[in-house]
Amino acid sequence: MTDYTPIDCGLHSEYELAIMHGRRLQLRWRDEAGKAHNELLRPLDLQACNKEEFLVVENSQGERMRLRLDHIERTEES
Repeated sequence: MTDYTPIDCGLHSEYELAIMHGRRLQLRWRDEAGKAHNELLRPLDLQACNKEEFLVVENSQGERMRLRLDHIERTEES
């Protein structure tokens, strides 16, 4: 059982387009511990696992992370 809340289809499409076009996104999200983050990231992929969806991103240091889509609070193109 998960507490995942599906995101709006339009926002999901925005992530897909950013991945396809290699656009960086300024994202604000909360991690599993509830800590807030705000960073410019390069989206690489969308994944689903255990009925939850994730955005795979890379930061400026080349580190990859998986952000649960319903934990992303704000998305802006840069």
